[in-house]
Amino acid sequence: MTKELLKQVRVIDPLQKTDTVADVLIIDGYIEDVAPQITNFTTDTSVRDCQGLVIGPGLVDLYSHSGEPGFEERETLSSLFQAATAGGFTRVCVLPDTSPVIDQPALVIKLQQYRNREKVSPNLHIWGAITLDLAGKQLTEVADLTAAGIVGFTDGKPWENLGIVRRVLEYLQPFGKPVAFWPCDRHLAANGMIREGAEALRLGLPPIPASAETTAIAALLELVADIGTPTHIMRVSTARSVELIAEAKSNGVPITASTTWMHVLLDTESMRSYHTSLHLDPPLGNYQDMLCLREGLRTGIIDAIAIDHAPYTYEEKVQAFAESPPGAIGLELALPLLWQNLVATGEFTPLELWRVLSHQPATCLQQEIKAIQPGEKAELTLFDPGQIWKVNQANLQTLSANTPWFGQEIMGRVVQVFL
Repeated sequence: MTKELLKQVRVIDPLQKTDTVADVLIIDGYIEDVAPQITNFTTDTSVRDCQGLVIGPGLVDLYSHSGEPGFEERETLSSLFQAATAGGFTRVCVLPDTSPVIDQPALVIKLQQYRNREKVSPNLHIWGAITLDLAGKQLTEVADLTAAGIVGFTDGKPWENLGIVRRVLEYLQPFGKPVAFWPCDRHLAANGMIREGAEALRLGLPPIPASAETTAIAALLELVADIGTPTHIMRVSTARSVELIAEAKSNGVPITASTTWMHVLLDTESMRSYHTSLHLDPPLGNYQDMLCLREGLRTGIIDAIAIDHAPYTYEEKVQAFAESPPGAIGLELALPLLWQNLVATGEFTPLELWRVLSHQPATCLQQEIKAIQPGEKAELTLFDPGQIWKVNQANLQTLSANTPWFGQEIMGRVVQVFL
C-alpha cells in the first residue's frame, strides 16, 4: 500500500471552479482526503512539503504526432510517453499520420497492446484515419476502427474535396465518435509559410492569407449545420476564425474548437529569427490573431489548447526555413511556458489555463475529468511554477530538439504525475 500526503499544495480544480491551498492524501492511487489540514495519517505515509507547488487534474493533449511506427529516429512510443509524463499529461492522443497510416484495426490494437504491456503512463488514445492512407478519396472501415477502440476520426490534414467531407459527416454520425477536421484551403495557402501582413513583407517569406483558413472553416460550418454531426475544428489560428466559430456556436451548430499552444504564445514577430522551429502549419498569426485566440479561450469560444507535438530530427530541421518541415515539439514545454507567459503575467487565472489544458480537451473527446475530491482516482499533475531549468537534450525526454526555446532557461516544471 502506497500512501502520500501532499502538505499545503495549491489545488486547482476546474470542475469545481476552486483554487485553494490544502493537504491532499493519496492512498493506492485514490484520493483519500482533501482538507485544510490533515493530521490523521499513519507513520508509513510519505509526507511532502508542497508549499509553492500546484496540483491539478492530469493534462490532456488532443492531438500530437508519434514517430513510431515508421519514423522512430524522430520519436518512439516510449520517448513520447516519457515526454508526455514529464510535461504533466496523463492522456495523449496520437494522430494517424504514421507509417503505415493508422487506418487498420490491427495497428490500433498493436499500439494499445504496447502501452498496456509496458505499463507506462500516460493513457494512450489513438485517432483513426478517416480515409485510407490519408489520401482523401476512400473511407476507412469505420465500424472496425471503432470496435478497435479509437478515440475518434481525423486525417489531421486539410481536405481537398467538400463532397468527401459531407459523406464523412453523414457516415460517421451513427458511430458517436468525435470527428476532427483541419480547415485549410491549400490552393489559397499555396507555398506560403507566414501569415499575410506587414511582417511577411519585412521578412520576405511567401504569405498565407487568413482566408485560406476562414473560407475552409465557413464551408465546414455550413456542412455541420446542415448535417448535424458533432465536429471538432483543429488548429484555429486567425481572429476571423474565432468570430465564425462564435457565431456558429451561438446558432447551436454542434462544434468544438482548439488552437495550439504556440499560436497562443507567439505571433509573426517572433519569426524574425528565421528559426525553423517557428515554421508551423498553420503559420503563427499576427498580433491581433494571438490576442483573439487568447480571448477565445477565456470565453470558451475556443474550447481547448492542443500541443500538436511534432518531433523532427536535427538534419530535417537544420536547413533553409522554407525547406524545413513544419512543426515543433511541445509536450514538455507547454505548461511551463503557458504558465510563465499567461498566468504569471496575470492575463489568465490558473483555473482558466488548467481548464483549457485538462477538462475542456477531455470534453472535446467525449471523455470526463473527475473533480479532486475523496473517493476519486488520482489522475493528477503536480507542478512547480518556480523551478528554473534549461531546455537541452539532457533535460528532455523526447528524442527531438526542434523548439525555439532549445538552449534557453525557462521557469516552471512538472514534479510528478499521479496516474
